[in-house]
Amino acid sequence: MTGTPALELRSVHRIYGFGSSATNALDEVHLTVPPGRFVSLIGPSGCGKSTLLRLVAGLEQPDHGEVRVHGVPPAKACAAKLIGLVPQSPALLPWLSVLRNVTLPQKINKGAARRRERIAGFAERDAAPSAPDMRELLVKAGLGEAMDKLPAELSGGMRQRAAIVRAFGLRPDVLVMDEPFSALDEFTRESLQDQLLDLWDELKTTVLFVTHSVPEAVRLSDTVVVMAPHPGRIVDIIDVDLPRPRGDRLFGERRFHEYEDLIRDRLRRAWHGEAA
Repeated sequence: MTGTPALELRSVHRIYGFGSSATNALDEVHLTVPPGRFVSLIGPSGCGKSTLLRLVAGLEQPDHGEVRVHGVPPAKACAAKLIGLVPQSPALLPWLSVLRNVTLPQKINKGAARRRERIAGFAERDAAPSAPDMRELLVKAGLGEAMDKLPAELSGGMRQRAAIVRAFGLRPDVLVMDEPFSALDEFTRESLQDQLLDLWDELKTTVLFVTHSVPEAVRLSDTVVVMAPHPGRIVDIIDVDLPRPRGDRLFGERRFHEYEDLIRDRLRRAWHGEAA
């Protein structure tokens, strides 16, 4: 699949409602993401971040324009298990243990491997491999001692880690994450950022990540996409040239804060309708 973007949105529009009450959630959105990149979407409420995410995940359809995941429509990509989703709420099944929750998706849609092979290029790729050892992934995510527990016995941070492991367990080529850490305290949030980056670095998945946090976007991302509302649109794309791995020391570095200031400035300009 050399040369094929992991994600491509071309002239995408999404409108809710009709007539004078219609809301232009996304207007003429263009975005291309190469494979293996970690891309964050950031912007004020109402700018279309979550709408864009749902279009990529195949949960909604654009009114105009095209969305492609490795060159195919999201529905086809989902059928081939190319897309993983981590929502704001972990959505674990309460009657199953952590281990059974995270292994359940591997037991569903067993024809996905054949569908993946029909997508041009995936038959030749090394990246359409067998499923990873879920016990090993749980241990790496700090859940080794919790894998036999029920979700009700876990903290919010542990449940969210389980949801992330579940998504990575499918070995998706694209992982979409809708503010997965927004309900967590700062310490737990930073801990989960570390574990997310470790899993991402190992599995080389393309990530599309929605956040309202500027420090989180800078720490995690290769690229930060700044969005503005009324109508929802992309107003700037900022590449974050900071070395990896990105540990706690990053928060004290001058370049980290320069990127924070740059993104905040772009957000302020976008909010007030100023040119970048």
